[in-house]
Amino acid sequence: MQGTTSIVTNLLPMSLAIIMFGLGLSLKVQDFTRIIQYPKSIIVGLSCQMLILPLLGLLICELFKLPFESSIGVMILAASPGGITANLFSHLAGGNIALNLTLTAVNSVLAAFSLPIIVNLAFAYFSSGSDVEIGLQFSKTVEVFAIVLIPVALGMLIHKWKPVLSLKAEKPVKIFSFVVLVVIIVGSILQQKEQLATSFSQIGGAMLLFNILSMAVGYAIPLILKSDRSEAIAISMEVGIHNGTLAIYIALNLLNSFPFALPAAVYSILMFFTAGIFSFYLLKTKKS
Repeated sequence: MQGTTSIVTNLLPMSLAIIMFGLGLSLKVQDFTRIIQYPKSIIVGLSCQMLILPLLGLLICELFKLPFESSIGVMILAASPGGITANLFSHLAGGNIALNLTLTAVNSVLAAFSLPIIVNLAFAYFSSGSDVEIGLQFSKTVEVFAIVLIPVALGMLIHKWKPVLSLKAEKPVKIFSFVVLVVIIVGSILQQKEQLATSFSQIGGAMLLFNILSMAVGYAIPLILKSDRSEAIAISMEVGIHNGTLAIYIALNLLNSFPFALPAAVYSILMFFTAGIFSFYLLKTKKS
């Protein structure tokens, strides 16, 4: 594992578990059953996240002719679900938060199954017949399942049984989630300045285009299919803003590779700027 310190790798599992627990605190059973209320938008959003996004990731890898490590990192990122930050930007831009919560809830569950499949397919595709071992074996797949679903389920139970405690804890955990992502990125920058600087020059353009295309597709397709504008905004943020902490965790802790984590680190920096600019644009063009 090149250049990765024990501090980061030891901090990541606990931090990610708390982040997913915080997500669970904001979810209710209704966030899953709300599929009945927004059937078309749920199908469109999940299709964008689980089908179109990996295809976009593959297109970016081929278009920029990214090396093996970067390509795997891009596909890990493409397979990762949206996170709490997506809900925040959706709220700022006037998106349908109820739809965001439902997409986050459903996609987080589905990603526990789809993410290992997409990552292993990426290994098989980009290894091009070499002796590179398929990345996420069964034990690692179980670990993905556990780190994604168990904390979410615990958070939802707390929300149901102790709603007052859940309400008090929700905001601090969201703040913690944001701070953790920043700390991980800053820590990586400080410890791997030269490698990350090189990565920005090599994959910065690819990650920026991937981010812009993700948000654009997530916004355009719902509008083309006659979804409400607020629903299109929700889907756009869900598709364009990934759970970077989960992607970095998989790269560092499950695949033991810092290079695999670089696309997620670069993307996580860029997405705050692009999402902020896009949110400002959406607010300025909002029709009364």
